[in-house]
Amino acid sequence: MALRLVLMGPPGSGKGTQAKILAEREGLAHLSTGDILRGAMASGSELGLKVKEVVEAGQLVSDDVLYGVIEESLKKLGPKMGFILDGFPRNLRQAEFLEAILEKLGIGIDAAVLLDFPEESLIKRLSGRRVCSRCAKEYHIDFLPPKIEGRCDRCGGELYRREDDEPEKIATRLRVYNDVTLQMVDFYRDRSLLIRVDADGSIQDVVQRVLDSIGNRAKEKRL
Repeated sequence: MALRLVLMGPPGSGKGTQAKILAEREGLAHLSTGDILRGAMASGSELGLKVKEVVEAGQLVSDDVLYGVIEESLKKLGPKMGFILDGFPRNLRQAEFLEAILEKLGIGIDAAVLLDFPEESLIKRLSGRRVCSRCAKEYHIDFLPPKIEGRCDRCGGELYRREDDEPEKIATRLRVYNDVTLQMVDFYRDRSLLIRVDADGSIQDVVQRVLDSIGNRAKEKRL
């Protein structure tokens, strides 16, 4: 049976990395919002041309256009293909849209996985990130430090901390995330789809926790 998941988590929780590994390990389509939009633009479809026009104008893609792209991507997968949604839905309105379109396609999700991460650890993780000013390679002062402090291993460029990785900005981002996500948590909990997973650990440990949690939930449903 195809596995269909929504993956949620705060900035810095490793959501994108987890989604990619889970997709490869379980044979799922990894549907990240960025990849979907880029794919739409490359397709040359009428919808893709709309996305391209908006992006090239430096504007944000509206929900209505995004919904069209998401719906198109899900239809292409077909009813037998499993998937993991990464970066969508981001708010209650998007979650309601996703539920409606999946119902129209005659499928549903198996679980909405929420990666739980202590705020203090998130701030430390994000504020420790450094980016090369030349080639954009990323480092972390604790987990992935460069061989020479402040310099990129690849090109020797100077490393810097992004403005939105300043501790004060991170705290603001987390508050916004919590305000928006709380509604989605209630939405999926009310539908008995919510699974909380402790995301404070190694990448492989967290992947295994996610799979174990999904497996345990499937067993409970069969009982």
